This record gives sequence, structure tokens and C-alpha cells, in this order.
Amino acid sequence: MAEIDDASLVERVTERLITAVAVGEFLPGTRLPAERELSPLLGVGRTTVRAALDDLSTRGLIERRRGRSGGTFVAEQWPDSVVVGVDRWFEQRWSDLVDACTASSMLHASLARLAAERRTDADIAILRERLGAFHAAESGDPKQRADSLLHLSIIDAAHNTALRDILLEHERHLSLSAPAHPWGDRESHRGMESRAAREHDAIVAAIVTASPDEAAELARRHVQIDLELFAEARAFARRRAAAARD
Repeated sequence: MAEIDDASLVERVTERLITAVAVGEFLPGTRLPAERELSPLLGVGRTTVRAALDDLSTRGLIERRRGRSGGTFVAEQWPDSVVVGVDRWFEQRWSDLVDACTASSMLHASLARLAAERRTDADIAILRERLGAFHAAESGDPKQRADSLLHLSIIDAAHNTALRDILLEHERHLSLSAPAHPWGDRESHRGMESRAAREHDAIVAAIVTASPDEAAELARRHVQIDLELFAEARAFARRRAAAARD
């Protein structure tokens, strides 16, 4: 029975990692976190993570590179063989994902409101610096990292440790790369970057000008990007899975 349970756990972790790639949490060509980092993010041991990565390597979704600049990288192409698992994961988790995304948007809204009320001159300087770094970052993984740092600076400007911890713990269940947000597939993520840039400008401006209601509403709408991308990935997976089954 233990072997069956272990196999089932590896399958669940494999499908979670596939879904993270499908929604753009980890973009094509980027390096995945090391096993020791993925283990606590996924809530499983490193042996399970290693087995799941072996499965993904066999399926062609990731590739392992040796040497100083080596590691585990997301493959440039998403193989057709993985779509049935992604489709099943979305169908099983969809209601939970909707609830989780709604909660995330409300938490971000609360923190943006507090940031507009409590930000200091030092916070404003950091926000402007991080916003500039986001605009200057190259498309793809560098911009995704800059997005994460900008969101952290907004969260920190709220000066509420309890809400900060609640949000980050919640988003670890929603996104393996929290508080960075998914960007969608290769075709859509540049458009998502442009949209995020416009919305980031507006959120930071509302915080800097001490407009809490505006900051809260802008942040709430901005974080709903996540649910839109999950919905797009779900629809894409359903179409591809149906074609694979025919």
C-alpha cells in the first residue's frame, strides 16, 4: 500500500509542476528552483521531488544541464503528452483555485490600502526604485523576478507583519513562485508584461499620493490577472486533452 501511496504522491507533485509551467509560473528556458527549495514549496520530501522531476524529464517537459551554469530548465516546447494530466488537475482543483485567487486579490487589496496609509519616505523611494527596475528588466524571467520584488515592496510598505505572513503563506499554495505571478504561455506573456507595467504604475502612484481606496481597488483588479491566466490555461488544456483523446 505504501508504494501505491508514494506513486500517487509523485503523480500529484508531477501534475502540480506541469501546471506551474502551463500557466507561466516558470517560463520556457528558465531554471527551476533546486530540489531543496522545491521540497518545502510543495510540502513533500526531496525524494518525491526528485522522482517527479525524473518523470518530467522523461516526458520532455524539463531538461537537465551539467556544468557551472547547469541545473534543471523548463523545455522550450510543451509536449502533447502532458496535457491530459494538466486537464485533470484543473478539473479537480478549479473551485479551489477560484476561491484561492479571490482570497489573494482581497489580501493584496488590503495591503495596498495600508501601504497608501502608512508608507514612509523610505518606502516611497524603494517603491520607485523597484518600479523602475521592473520597467528596465528584460522580458521573461528577469521581469518576473522584478515583479516579485515590486510586490514585496508594496507588501512591506503596509507595515503589517501579520497580513504579510498570511498572504505569503496563502500564495505558496497558489503559486510556487509567490509573490511573483504567472505570465501565461510564450505567446501571451509579453502582452501580460505590458499590462502589468501599466497597472504597477497606477498602484504605485496611488500609494505614493496616499489614495488608499484607489490603491486597494487597483491592487484587487491587478491580482485577478492570476485567475484569468488559470482560466486560459484550463481552456487550453481542455482543448488539447480532447484532441489527444480523439
